Amino acid sequence: MSNAIRGYRDMEIIGARENNLRNVSLRIHKGCITVFTGVSGSGKSSLVFDTLAAESQRQFNESHSAFIRHRLTHYGQPQADALRYLPASIIVDQQPLRGNARSTVGTATDIQPLLRLLFSRAGQPFIGYANVFSFNHPQGMCPQCQGLGVVDQLDIERLFDRRRSLNQGAIRFPTFAPGSYRWKRYVCSGLFDNDKPLSDYSSAEWQTLLYDDDRAVTQPLPGWPATARYQGVIPRFRRAYLDHEPSRLTQAEREGLAAVIARQTCPDCVGARLNPTVLSCNIAGKSIADCAAMEVGQLLIFLRGLAIAPVVSVVAAMIERLEQMATLGLDYLSLARATASLSGGEAQRVKMVRYLNSNLADIAYIFDEPSAGLHPRDVHQLNTLLRGLRDKGNTVLVVEHDPAVIAIADNIVDMGPAAGIDGGRVVYQGDYAGLRLADTPTARALSRPLRLNTQPRVTTGQLSLHDVSLHNLHHIDVTFPMGALTVVTGVAGSGKSTLVNRLLPRHYPHAVLIDQRALGGTRRSTIASYMGIVEPIRALFARVSGHPASLFSSNGQGACPECKGLGMIHTDLAFMDSVETPCEACAGSGFNHAARAVDYLGKNMVQTLALSVAQAMVHFSGHAPIVRLLQRLQRVGLDYAPLGQCLSTLSGGERQRLKLASQLEEGGSLYLFDEPTTGLHRADVDRLLALFDGLVERGHTVIVVEHNLDVIAHADWLIEMGPGAGHRGGQVVFAGTASAMMDAPDSITGPFLKAAMNA
Repeated sequence: MSNAIRGYRDMEIIGARENNLRNVSLRIHKGCITVFTGVSGSGKSSLVFDTLAAESQRQFNESHSAFIRHRLTHYGQPQADALRYLPASIIVDQQPLRGNARSTVGTATDIQPLLRLLFSRAGQPFIGYANVFSFNHPQGMCPQCQGLGVVDQLDIERLFDRRRSLNQGAIRFPTFAPGSYRWKRYVCSGLFDNDKPLSDYSSAEWQTLLYDDDRAVTQPLPGWPATARYQGVIPRFRRAYLDHEPSRLTQAEREGLAAVIARQTCPDCVGARLNPTVLSCNIAGKSIADCAAMEVGQLLIFLRGLAIAPVVSVVAAMIERLEQMATLGLDYLSLARATASLSGGEAQRVKMVRYLNSNLADIAYIFDEPSAGLHPRDVHQLNTLLRGLRDKGNTVLVVEHDPAVIAIADNIVDMGPAAGIDGGRVVYQGDYAGLRLADTPTARALSRPLRLNTQPRVTTGQLSLHDVSLHNLHHIDVTFPMGALTVVTGVAGSGKSTLVNRLLPRHYPHAVLIDQRALGGTRRSTIASYMGIVEPIRALFARVSGHPASLFSSNGQGACPECKGLGMIHTDLAFMDSVETPCEACAGSGFNHAARAVDYLGKNMVQTLALSVAQAMVHFSGHAPIVRLLQRLQRVGLDYAPLGQCLSTLSGGERQRLKLASQLEEGGSLYLFDEPTTGLHRADVDRLLALFDGLVERGHTVIVVEHNLDVIAHADWLIEMGPGAGHRGGQVVFAGTASAMMDAPDSITGPFLKAAMNA
């Protein structure tokens, strides 16, 4: 099929310069699977997503009316001389599924509306039409939790330090700190002795502090607003924080909430999200909440057993979608699973469900490392999907590192040769056989044999979990060796993340967890600000100039007045694409003239932030605190990155390594990693393994959730969860060394490890 499509013009990219791309020009065949690979930060995402996909989406949006365009995502025009013959594209990336606390797998896949339709037509007793079965509808939602399934309860013991007085900061929340306006609503009310510890309060005083509401204040102290009425801490806290979506809160408020809130299953609906009337409607003894809570595999069995003539077509449509989920290895999920709890790989596969049985042709499907989160056993299913999309007459573009996915490509574009300013070029384009013979980092990585750890470290102790249960783990015992590298593996949904990310931190609170959550910060955040490097640099500039440190911040006194420190001027053109141009006043730096006029060691603040990590280590060699922070970045392989690079421009692999660098400590500790090879080239994995070795040699214990066979082969100890996913998993099916795993009869991973060793 792919050869027949070659009659169409190839896609052409001419002179692409987005991010680190260096005037890249190439042709991409339509009707083929083209895999883009290369070391992390080499320019793959800049070429595929920021250039090709962005321009395809932008031009497709222009085909709509002005009214529609104004409501679509606006894509800026990529920096390139020309992009020609682009097909319409569908992007399936690893970005978290958009939505809020109400978004579930069922709503994201459009299966939940079909389930609501089924119950509205076939459920007994009849209680109303489809909307009534929605936990987002006023007539359907549980009134106690408003359809969320959980309720947030303030933990009084965490919120108050009863050993302190109000003047000493007894209310432990950032916006109630001494001196804040909310704090004044208590100390200026005249209702309390502000120097008396809360532990000495009478029951009446405690009741007033916590629960009184809308009370008139008759004898206030100076500082009390004239028309204000007294609100206790609990009602004020609920109105200010608990009744709002988390996205409306500041980072400090969200962090503060996490420390004082206990989230519990709603006692009224027991997590079902729906009211008793809706839950009373049944089909074959199951409510809609029962069906949504089933794993996909179980729900398929239930639906196939239904024989209700009026809803045959609805059941068939649901079965088709659910079978698509099973094909993608998601049969362990339930429709009620919150989308916010999905990993990046799971989120991407949930998005794929919409396209599996699509009959569209001449479309470009663009995937961002679709093998992320997949066990080697399941990668062949992914490859079958990619081939199927191609064979329908589509173009499939994949950013990928997994050798098994690279091997099925009709064409391969290898970016490099290195990362950052040393990358951004096409170093190979051709088929897989040709790549194996090429002299590129990818070719060398593919030809390198797997290295098996035949001499595991002598351990220094053990960490034990006894009779633990959570999600699909039921009363299991697990032991992790200390002073060693342990890898926890198993098929997707087998319980690995539950064990390592959830249970271990509960029992060992000192653990440092580095998971797949996004980096914090704003569009102004940079590598230097994230790592805490920018503050000591500003202090040095302030010391030599006599100016305040704020002058050397583009968020403070040093901000360019024209662009407000952003370095770009944003022009909103309504339904047309917004335009961002470098600010002429500050030459795109974000700093005003006064800030740029001060030099330290021969460079101003703008030039300093343009230094790479490696250059900065030399530049600041006399300042040990700065060098120590830079060394962390160097150790995780980010020595090429500029200090002032915005976090939003980092690739997935770079974001993972930056998060790791921020958590590196020197004392003995416990590190937990959740699939740290996500977004990493095999050459980068070698560097990551060297980093793990360094942590262990300094006395740390490292536990990693991982599918990557290089990491598995390198481990001192392996724990495999399984044997399947969901209710078929949750058990330890193997614990031992890599050598022993290859011949272990119950191991799912062992045969793949053995095959890779013999390849």
